[in-house]
This record gives sequence, C-alpha cells and structure tokens, in this order.
Amino acid sequence: MTGNIIISNLTNPVLLFFLLGILAALVKSDLEIPASSSRFISLYLLFSIGFRGGQELSHSGMDATVGLTLLLAMLLAVIVPFYVFFLMRTRMAVSDAGAVASAYGSVSAVTFVSAASFLEASQVHYGGHMVAAMALMEAPAIVVGVGLMRKFDKESAGQHRFRTIVHDALTNGSVLMIVGSLLIGLIADSKQAEGIKPFTSDIFKGFLAVFLLEMGMVAAKRFKAFRHYGWFAIAAALIIPPINGLLAIGLTTFGNISAGDKLMMAILASSASYIAVPAAMRLAAPKADPGLYIPMALGVTFPFNITVGIPFYWWLIQG
Repeated sequence: MTGNIIISNLTNPVLLFFLLGILAALVKSDLEIPASSSRFISLYLLFSIGFRGGQELSHSGMDATVGLTLLLAMLLAVIVPFYVFFLMRTRMAVSDAGAVASAYGSVSAVTFVSAASFLEASQVHYGGHMVAAMALMEAPAIVVGVGLMRKFDKESAGQHRFRTIVHDALTNGSVLMIVGSLLIGLIADSKQAEGIKPFTSDIFKGFLAVFLLEMGMVAAKRFKAFRHYGWFAIAAALIIPPINGLLAIGLTTFGNISAGDKLMMAILASSASYIAVPAAMRLAAPKADPGLYIPMALGVTFPFNITVGIPFYWWLIQG
C-alpha cells in the first residue's frame, strides 16, 4: 500500500514538471518563465489556496472538537517556525532561516493528499475540517517567518518594535493575499463562489505545474546553497519533521479527536511547504535562497514523510 502511494506521488505530473525544471537548468536550456508571469502565478496560488480554505471552513460544521482541532493547527503553525528559525540561525543568514522556518511551519498539500489516500486505503475516516486546518496553517507560519526576518534583519534597524513587525508581516503582499482570500472564502456566498470555481480550482494544477517548473529551474541553478550547508541542511530536513509530528500527536491527545484526524494533524505539522511559502518568499524575502529551502522541503522532507512518516505516525497513534 505504501509502495502504491510512493509510485502515485512520484508519477504526479505536477512533480514531474519540477523535475523537468531541474533538467532544463542542468542542460543549460534557454527555457524560462517571464518575471511578470512568475509574479502573477505566485499571487494566483496564494489566492486559490486561501479562498478554497475559507470555503471549506465555512462548510464545516463547528463544534467543540472541530474548534479545538483548528486551534491546535494554528498553534502548531506558530510554534514550529519559532523554534525552527532559531535552530537555523545557528548556521544560516536571517533571510534563509526565516524562509526555512516558514516552510516547516506551513504545510504540503501533496503530503496531505498522500495521508488521505493512506487512510482511505485503511478504511479510516477523517474530518473534512482538516482541509480548513491545512489552509489555516499557511498564513500564521508565513506571518511568523516574515516577522522574525523583520525583527532580526540588521538592515531593518529602528523597525524592531512589535507593532511594526506585526504590521509589516500582515501587510506584506503575499500574506495579505492568502489571509484576505481565506476571509473572503469564509464569508462568500457558496452559490456565488461557484461562479469563480473554474478559476480557483479547475486550473489550479496547471498553474501549479508551471510554478514548480520554474521552481525546479531556480532550485537547480541555486543548488550550491544547499551544498554549502551540506549535512546540516539534510539532517535538519530529516529531523524536524518527526519532531513536529510527535508534537502534533502529543497535542491531539487533548479532546475527543479521532485517530484519522490525529494522523492528518501529524502529517500537516511534519510536512514542509513547497508551494505557498516559495510563492510568498519570492515576494516577501527575495534574499532568501530557494536553492536551500525548496530542496529541503521537496527533495528531502517530502519523500521522508511519504515513505517513513505516514506509517510511523499511524503506528504511534494506533499504539
């Protein structure tokens, strides 16, 4: 069963376009995505993820258990980037540490889908509100990551007051897009929202494929940053996920949270974003090197979670 999940994800066309981008860079192809198009795609992905998450949240029945689950999700999205940032700062520049912190505080939708496939194959139910939890974890992690960069960046001297940091983080274009889209999706009329569904959902994977194509080219061209940090980056990408997964399992022991929801929470906490965060960092932290945080999230953490993380967390939860 795990083997089928691995094969399914490795043959996902979206991820294959990422590999095509890497290949294009390695063979020194003249393939490129225009800068203006790249910026539009980044904003579109943030818009679509936020809006759909708000819609899912509006459709979820709210009770004490659902409320607790969503609260724990946001709590994890704040705790994780804080400790990851200071861990990364021991070896990395502020902008790189902030980007890595945001990536690991945020989530991977593909890993989430893989965990859902695992539970469905095991005939285990999980709540639909977990999709809303996934969306709710994107924005806080980005806000915290950007805020920490603003706080510790020496070039931002004189702007270190908490109010200024929060204002800068929340009004950053990428953060404003995903948070605003989430709120609009939450309050928008469902019937009216159907009118833009072809734009928010149907073409999402196509734009995502183009985005990851460019990310593949960027990551390959700047992979020297990953090589520069060497074993530290690889070790961090392997150690941080299980720490976060165990933290999530520990927190979900409170309340009447189902086993399926516990696994989904664990995989959300242990995954790392290679969609929303790179899109946000391209706008919020252009100095952060995608050749570092994208290979960490997509090249190391993602396959670790698919092959080891999901079955390991499920074994702990069942035990």
